[in-house]
Amino acid sequence: MSILYVSPHPDAFPSLRALIAARYGEAGEGPGWGGAHPRICLQPPPTSRTPFPPPRLPALEQGPGGLWVWGATAVAQLLWPAGLGGPGGSRAAVLVQQWVSYADTELIPAACGATLPALGLRSSAQDPQAALGALGRALSPLEEWLRLHTYLAGEAPTLADLAAVTALLLPFRYVLDPSARRIWGNVTRWFITCVQQPEFRAVLGEVVLYSGARSLSQQPGEEGFLGLAFLCLCLGPEAPAPPKTATQLKKEAKKREKLEKFQQKQKTQQQQPPPKKPKPEKRGKRDPGVVTYDLPTPAGEKKDVSGIMPDSYSPQYVEAAWYPWWEQQGFFKPEYGRSSVSAPNPRGIFMMCIPPPNVTGSLHLGHALTNAIQDSLTRWHRMRGETTLWNPGCDHAGIATQVVVEKKLWREQGLSRHQLGREAFLQEVWKWKEEKGDRIYHQLKKLGSSLDWNRACFTMDPKLSAAVTEAFVRLHEEGVIYRSTRLVNWSCTLNSAISDIEVDKKELTGRTLLSVPGYKEKVEFGVLVSFAYKVQDSDEEVVVATTRIETMLGDVAVAVHPKDPRYQHLKGRSLTHPFLSRSLPVVFDDFVDMEFGTGAVKITPAHDQNDYEVGQRHGLEAISIMDSRGALINVPPPFLSRWGGPWGAHHLIPGPVCPRSRSKDVVEPLLRPQWYVRCGEMAQAASAAVTRGDLHILPEAHQRTWHAWMDNIRDWCISRQLWWGHRIPAYFVTVSDPAVPPGEDPDGRYWVSGRSEAEAREKAAKEFGVSPDKISLQQDEDVLDTWFSSGLFPFSILGWPNQSEDLSVFYPGTLLETGHDILFFWVARMVMLGLKLTGKLPFREVYLHAIVRDAHGRKMSKSLGNVIDPLDVIHGVSLQGLHDQLLSSNLDPSEVEKAKEGQKADFPAGIPECGTDALRFGLCAYTSQGRDINLDVNRILGYRHFCNKLWNATKFALRGLGKGFVPSPTSEPGGHESLVDRWIRSRLTEAVRLSNQGFQAYDFPAVTTAQYSFWLYELCDVYLECLKPVLNGLDQVVAECARQTLYTCLDVGLRLLSPFMPFVTEELFQRLPRRTLQAPPSLCITPYPEPSEVREAAMDLALSITRAVRSLRADYNLTRIRPDCFLEVTDEATGALASAVSGYVQALASAGVVAVLALGAPVPQGCAVALASDRCSVHLQLQGLVDPARELGKLQAKRSEAQRQAQRLRERRAASGYPSKVPLEVQEADRAKLQQTEAELRKVDEAIALFQKML
Repeated sequence: MSILYVSPHPDAFPSLRALIAARYGEAGEGPGWGGAHPRICLQPPPTSRTPFPPPRLPALEQGPGGLWVWGATAVAQLLWPAGLGGPGGSRAAVLVQQWVSYADTELIPAACGATLPALGLRSSAQDPQAALGALGRALSPLEEWLRLHTYLAGEAPTLADLAAVTALLLPFRYVLDPSARRIWGNVTRWFITCVQQPEFRAVLGEVVLYSGARSLSQQPGEEGFLGLAFLCLCLGPEAPAPPKTATQLKKEAKKREKLEKFQQKQKTQQQQPPPKKPKPEKRGKRDPGVVTYDLPTPAGEKKDVSGIMPDSYSPQYVEAAWYPWWEQQGFFKPEYGRSSVSAPNPRGIFMMCIPPPNVTGSLHLGHALTNAIQDSLTRWHRMRGETTLWNPGCDHAGIATQVVVEKKLWREQGLSRHQLGREAFLQEVWKWKEEKGDRIYHQLKKLGSSLDWNRACFTMDPKLSAAVTEAFVRLHEEGVIYRSTRLVNWSCTLNSAISDIEVDKKELTGRTLLSVPGYKEKVEFGVLVSFAYKVQDSDEEVVVATTRIETMLGDVAVAVHPKDPRYQHLKGRSLTHPFLSRSLPVVFDDFVDMEFGTGAVKITPAHDQNDYEVGQRHGLEAISIMDSRGALINVPPPFLSRWGGPWGAHHLIPGPVCPRSRSKDVVEPLLRPQWYVRCGEMAQAASAAVTRGDLHILPEAHQRTWHAWMDNIRDWCISRQLWWGHRIPAYFVTVSDPAVPPGEDPDGRYWVSGRSEAEAREKAAKEFGVSPDKISLQQDEDVLDTWFSSGLFPFSILGWPNQSEDLSVFYPGTLLETGHDILFFWVARMVMLGLKLTGKLPFREVYLHAIVRDAHGRKMSKSLGNVIDPLDVIHGVSLQGLHDQLLSSNLDPSEVEKAKEGQKADFPAGIPECGTDALRFGLCAYTSQGRDINLDVNRILGYRHFCNKLWNATKFALRGLGKGFVPSPTSEPGGHESLVDRWIRSRLTEAVRLSNQGFQAYDFPAVTTAQYSFWLYELCDVYLECLKPVLNGLDQVVAECARQTLYTCLDVGLRLLSPFMPFVTEELFQRLPRRTLQAPPSLCITPYPEPSEVREAAMDLALSITRAVRSLRADYNLTRIRPDCFLEVTDEATGALASAVSGYVQALASAGVVAVLALGAPVPQGCAVALASDRCSVHLQLQGLVDPARELGKLQAKRSEAQRQAQRLRERRAASGYPSKVPLEVQEADRAKLQQTEAELRKVDEAIALFQKML
């Protein structure tokens, strides 16, 4: 018998580590060393049996006289289950060992060092704050790692988690108060998750975290202080060591002497004044791809950018520390900078809710695309000064979550949910949710998503659950929700109805063998079976065929087409069922295809949707032959199997459809009583909203599909036979009164709904006219379809049905952005339920993005090996790493090799590290309305190189600006700019205009192209090259103008890019000097550039005036004359701008005097007029320059010719046969000519009127 010797002390974390490992060994396949489970001994081993030197606790004796192993690390390694050290593969095992080593060498000394001073167990000479600082530095790598991971390695606790958790037991019990735990939020979440595991709880019991005021329950026992101090002072995680030898003592004395000298040197240096220019730490040449940010920055504090910029861009360096600071400062909250969200904002309000990802989900490229688009829009609106809310949330994912937890329950405890019971099972689901439910939130943060996390909602939260109950009760009271027995998609494995979106239709090209849950052998599909029914009182037979031969036991009729001559003689006749004493009438129905097969179709109303509708039309009985588990019922004994039996011949046919659910089971159409929503009226209202223009769907091509779906909508089945979800607030009524007959399930009168059982009881008593005490209620066991609660999401997250400030301000929302694949399953239902329950649309616009495909245009599939994890693009992954992911997936082994070949072809060297900014920018650059995205990772890598270009350009610019550079308070030019300065300003203005225009039109490629072109081809390739001699020249005035222009380009250019590339732009922006002391602290809340911000807007006005003058001169044939020009403006600002550019207008338009009229001053007589802009009109003086009488004669002749030409075109287009005989391109040319002629006539009439006034 093996014996495990451990310390009985409750804080002896090395022994606790061994005990927990032993628990895991008992729960798994036994200890990793292959022996039996050891006996636990709570005392040191007898000296007579121990080797020399005596072992440190914990110690493991592997049988009497056997091998001794001691020390927490070695003992835990042996006791831990074989194969559970990590998720599999050498890479995972190395990761586990690295974290174990980190726990032993870094966490344990830091934890003990911080705990002992806090408990008063060390002298005052030892600084407690320094010890806490050391603990913080040790926790930083953990905090960063756990931002995106539930556990340290894999999806379940490993030796790494065991080592680290036990190392941190003392700080969490005696040091880390609530404020400290908030700082280390990810570490705290992970620690609590681990100690709540059954194996941890069996050893540790309930771990009480330090509250800030140490209670008796949180103090070590009377004998515990000395024991605790001794434990922590021991080297590493081990128990007391043997007495030291004289040599060891001598070595320690030398170490102490060296340490005292070092401390004295540090003290002397601290007394000296700091050097004026501290030299940066010299580092050797490193791979630019692995430059990291190493400065200690507690989570939530601003990143230190005072140091020298690294030589090149590194995503790991750039992306470090910014997101926690943004979140801590509240930049993503709509309240930021305002007294409240309801405070008036002339800029407006922007509200968008996230499509709530499944709580079981993990990040994929669809999420990455969705969040890249949504976050860029959110950041743009926020930077424009709008009150901006992007509301996060998570969906409870009824089926997916229940399946995951059921598998976990069976794997770990060997129990089904039914054995556990409903309440206990739901507790297990909530426990799983608390452990892993926020994983996708951490991944969204990694993408830089600027969501207001304080408003994050889960669809099973009390607030949202109350909204679901309220919606159901209201709709049930109005008769919109009703109970009915109909055919539903039924999963025999899930034992539940499922929605259409949860059904995968698999096309079969012939005989196919598929695995079906509950069957050891694969089941045959894709085979058409023909058999014959005999006509009663005749030798004649009618041959029918089916791919599901077992359903013939539920046949109640055979249908033929009314016009089929082959079966006219069978009107009024019946057929005989060969196995059942059942007569099958021959019915005539238009749905039958005479050309297919024999033209005769078997009718099974209880197991086929088309047959059900035929049965309804002809009053046929629906006979169910299958129960909810897939077993055949109401059939003779030989036919008890769902598949198989004494069936007839098999004939292969191409293309049958095999619908399968997420459980991999074949979906069965079964008759079941369910809850339904009447969708007809709501669909009409939703369709009308789009027709009226109240709701805009972009791209507009989806509007036709929207109307078609709404026009053909069916009632929506909303009940699911699950336990995880919103339990339906409906109760079946039993009345203890002989005057009231007992009800049946489909009878809606015997169902009442209520916000509470008491309310439902009152309703039932009133309905049946009895006292409440005679009413017995049984709540429906089913839950609501997940899409029902998701359909309420836009207003339930804001507190509906209760009035709240958020609801009044942010509902209706501004935009709903999502993939077009859930237009009907989610978007349509939100619109219908929003209109029905609130009387308002939930949002004003819907933008539907495309689907991501691989570089070859193929749909992403695990079996093809082309599925890309966005985190692999961000961090990079080797080809072997991609292969390892396949091994840990649920792919069939036969498909793994095929997928590996696909990965090898597409990513022969793996996926390089691209970073978050490059991925976001690349996805948005790909997004074109109405087209799918063929994602090439190499193009994303190209945008990483673009980030490096930004980095180097800014680095060069900062050197050119110099340390003493002070930017001017505004971006207006100083007046001494060179030609290239003016040119780059004009290009910057154009980039600003295109960016704003593109964002407004959801034209993301236009925005990214404008910004990419400005930075790369205009700023870097041209302006910076022209700038080098200027900055080194002798003309300081010109050089200063160039520096100011360069600063403006950097400032405005980074703000332009910020919505797409938040990390690198923030990093570079923070290194620029500010124009004013009142500048915002972060780029993400700095105003987005507008064209008027760069003074070149004046040049735009000059060009507009010039074009108007030139147009008038051409109209009046003033080619050799320089007429005077008068500018009429609507405000003083435009007048000042026009005055500033009058000289340019005079030169460019070949005008005489260019004068700006005072506001309200009359326009001189005899002027022709044209519009330059909405704020400036151009009046060109014609008086004295032309002969009015002569010009009138010319104009009259011109007018007559134009009228004749217009009349000929009208007569030509009105001729009979014109639309059918004339080619379309000629018709279009005629229409354009007529429009041009009519416009010319209007201009001639205006000119005639002007010259008549001059006579």
